[in-house]
Amino acid sequence: MNNAPTPLTSSVATAPLPTAPQPLAIFGAGGLGREVLVLVRQLNEVAPTWDLVGFYDDQPPATDLIHGLRYLGTADDLNASPTPLAVVVAVGSSRSRTAVVARLTAPQLRFPTLIHPGVACQSYQHLQIGVGCLITQGCILTTDIRLGNHVLLNLGCTVGHDAVLEDFCSLMPHANVGGAAYLEAGVYLGTNATVINQVRMGAGAILGAGAVAVRNLPARCTAVGVPAKVI
Repeated sequence: MNNAPTPLTSSVATAPLPTAPQPLAIFGAGGLGREVLVLVRQLNEVAPTWDLVGFYDDQPPATDLIHGLRYLGTADDLNASPTPLAVVVAVGSSRSRTAVVARLTAPQLRFPTLIHPGVACQSYQHLQIGVGCLITQGCILTTDIRLGNHVLLNLGCTVGHDAVLEDFCSLMPHANVGGAAYLEAGVYLGTNATVINQVRMGAGAILGAGAVAVRNLPARCTAVGVPAKVI
């Protein structure tokens, strides 16, 4: 995924709504998939934008009907879709989400960015947000922030001024990123983890739940504790 993030002012905030709801599938039939289903329905309450067609997952769920939505098959089935289809990849792991997106290569598939209607995203905030991002309820983004492609901000996350989150970063509920912090591609922050101002985390690094990164962390490490230490 080499597409640069697009300024929010042109790609999300002021984009015209479709004239009719567009078909949308959710890849990932687990807990996050059900949460994304709620997010899409909340968006449709504000404006009927999406026509939910069903779930896809390489691991079939226990039941074919999940909160009123059918399980329709695997990534291969999704690639075989005969018509244009929007896809939300509801996979929490940065590494696994990267692998799923790499497999969804059919030209008729696209990856919309979904932002909860209660999240402030105005042009004066100067946000840049890439394709396929998920920004869920209770998140706060301040100003001059850049999110790459397929970034996940789970419930109640905060991102401060001038922060950069590269492609496939994943923030679990109530994670916090300080001003001018830099998260390289595929960084994963556990629940209630914090990266303080101006700290840089290398690609694929993991910060455990409740940990606080007070200094730079290398790529592909796992760090835990307060202050966070590499293990």
